[in-house]
Amino acid sequence: MQRDPRAFLWDVQQAAEAITAFTAGLDVLDYRASPLIRSAVERQFEIIGEALNRLSKEAPDLADRVPNLRKIVSFRNLLIHGYAVVDDGRVWEIVTTMLPSLRATVTALLTDLGPPDV
Repeated sequence: MQRDPRAFLWDVQQAAEAITAFTAGLDVLDYRASPLIRSAVERQFEIIGEALNRLSKEAPDLADRVPNLRKIVSFRNLLIHGYAVVDDGRVWEIVTTMLPSLRATVTALLTDLGPPDV
């Protein structure tokens, strides 16, 4: 049985909200200084990338509505496969400049489409 494609968007939304909560009140120096926060943020980005990768395979028309989807999936791949060369400054930049837009897009899509079937 195929998963409701909206569930992938919900996973993205939940992971983005977690990243936002994990990094609230921090700056890049705080982020770099905390292996716990870095690990938590990277894990949530992995979830975002995997959810969007699956969405692109199961509901390509819906996936096309998510800007930069391929870049997001590539970032997930870098975090998993290129773990030894992850640039904390780049991750922080994505948290602060790109994540808010992704969050807004996914929230708007879920508002438009309704919540996933459980």
